[in-house]
Parts: sequence; C-alpha cells; structure tokens
Amino acid sequence: MLRYWTAGESHGKTMLAIVDGFPAGMVIDTGRVDADLRRRQGGYGRGGRQRIETDEVEILTGVWRGTTLGSPITMQVINKDFKLERLEDLESPRPGHGDLSGSVKYLGSVRAILERASARETTARVAAGALAKQLLGIFGIETLGYVVELGGVAIPPVAGTMAEHRDLRDSSSVYSLNPGQDKPIEALIDQTGKAGDTLGGVVEVRVEGLPFGLGTHAQWDRKLDGRIAQAVMAVQAIKGVEIGLGFEAARRVGSQVHDPIVFDAQQRDTSHLGFQRPTNHAGGLEAGMTNGQPLIVRAAKKPISTLRKALPSVNLRTKESEQAAYERSDVCAVPAASVIVECVVAFEVACALVDKFGGDSIEEMQARWRLFHELARQH
Repeated sequence: MLRYWTAGESHGKTMLAIVDGFPAGMVIDTGRVDADLRRRQGGYGRGGRQRIETDEVEILTGVWRGTTLGSPITMQVINKDFKLERLEDLESPRPGHGDLSGSVKYLGSVRAILERASARETTARVAAGALAKQLLGIFGIETLGYVVELGGVAIPPVAGTMAEHRDLRDSSSVYSLNPGQDKPIEALIDQTGKAGDTLGGVVEVRVEGLPFGLGTHAQWDRKLDGRIAQAVMAVQAIKGVEIGLGFEAARRVGSQVHDPIVFDAQQRDTSHLGFQRPTNHAGGLEAGMTNGQPLIVRAAKKPISTLRKALPSVNLRTKESEQAAYERSDVCAVPAASVIVECVVAFEVACALVDKFGGDSIEEMQARWRLFHELARQH
C-alpha cells in the first residue's frame, strides 16, 4: 500500500513528507520535484513569504545513489523563515481559519493551531505528489493542473493537446490555459488587494493515459473517486470537489449525462483498449474505477481567510469584541492551489496504480501492467 504522512509547522525549521510503499528501482529526479515546489510558490497574487523561501527537496532516506529502495522515503524541505518560538500568540481568532475551534479543541494557544493548519504544510504534499508523478510517468500517465476560474471570472481553456496545454499553463501568470486573460485577472487581483480583501477560484486537474480498473467498486473506502475527493477536500481552503460534470449532472436528464460506448479495433493497443466515449461526462470514473478515459477533477477554493480589512472577532482573553488578528498573507493563492490539487490527485492515482499492479519493484509492476493489458485485450 502506497501512503504518506507530513510533519512540520509553518514557521518551524522544516517540512517533512514520509512516503511508504513506494516500489524499488525508480531513479528520483529531484529537479522535477523542485520545479513543482517552485510552481507552488508562484502565481500572481502571492505574498512576501514566497520571496523569502526558495523551496528545494532533500531526500533523507529510502534511496541509494538516487534510486528508490522500497523502504520509506523521507523528503525534507527546509524553512528559511523559521521563528516559531519567537512569535507571539494571537488573541483574536480569524474567521475562516481553525484558530477558534482548534484552540478550544486542544485547550491551547491559537498560534499552536495556525502554524500547523497553515497551507505551508502543503509543501510536503507537493513533494510527495511530485514523486508520485514520476512513478505515473513510467506508465505513460500524465497529469496537469490549472486554473479555470478566479474571482468569479471564468477562464475557459483554449483547445490543445496535453503538451500544448502544459506550455500554456506555464506561460500564464495565473496558471490558466488561456494566458490572453492574464492581464484583466491580474488587475482584479491588484484591485482586491488594495481593498484589503482576497479572492478564491476553481482549479481543474486532468490525468491522461489511465488504464481500466484503477480503484474498485468492491469496498466503499477503496473507490478511487472517494479517495480523490478526500485528498482534495483535505487541502486547505478547498470547499468543494467535482469529478466530470459534478453538480451539473444533477441538473440534466440521464441521456445527457451518461457517456455512450463505442469500439474501435484499431485502438486495441492503447490504454483504453479501443473502447471510446464521444463524451466524458463521468470524468474518467465509473463505480469508483477508471474507465480508460481522462480523469477530470475540479476543486473550489475559498478566498484566503486572513484579511487586511479584518472581520469582527472576540479577544479570547477578555471576551471583548475587536477586529481579528492579521498575519502576513496572500491576496490570491488559486494558482498555487492548482499545483497542490494536481499533486494530491497524482498521489491518489499512484496509490491505485500500486494497488492494481503493485510489486516490490518497478520492473515487477511493469510486468504486471503488460500481463493485465494482454489479458484485457483477450477479454
């Protein structure tokens, strides 16, 4: 079973990701991990913390000469801005954060809650997801995360291949697939920041090259759509997850929702085994299993809760009304969220890949992959 844990606080010395169940025999490209860490720090609307940190991963355990051993992999990212012990506590909890509920739950300080609840923790999740993306790539599976809406403004993707879309995303200041809309979106972010407010948006992740049968219908907690939904909803500030049509499916009749099935014998040797769908309303998942079509996941990110134009709160010591505390923050982190969501989706897909084809080594997984597709083509 492939899984991971994270450790570390926002202003602590380090962020850690411990990945267990990763097969032996894969050469890790730390440069590709660092690239995702840099993208997580980028995007228009980010704050001063990102100019301080230059995130780079260090592999502490689980490799020999850069190659995975099959033992737990420990990935470390050092925080340059570590000052946890010197920071004062916050007395006025910020609406939208875990400040109040966490301090009551643990009967402790707000500072103790906010430092772990901070989205800085997602640094470790991005590192783990970037590692998972390298495993997926061995099997021809590609992932791409991007922004489709920001501040209530839709940013529809322009047509293109996966490679073309990757280039578009990387050329966009807000990580969309329509860089021509960057300037008005940047202006909206600037205007909102000057008003002391923040913006949210919607991100989308596309995964191509998936085989049939990742995930299962057999147990509710092993359904891939459920595992993806949990992983995405666990990202800070995400308030909704859709797969395929998502909520739109509830507004249509069945004939406008379900994807017809056709067969093209000339495509038998592809990952979808020749089974084609003229539409992909299901988003690549049916009954908790991949169906050979691209996986489409969307996530709604609320605006950042820390506002310069502070909302009313209560002083926890005096119980008197006062404005919420302010901590250094961003105006908009929707582009960064597209990186984080891509990485957590990639990790869950990799988990399902290991469940289906898993062995102790990459070589064993590849042999099982080939055997399954040979048997499936004869089915």
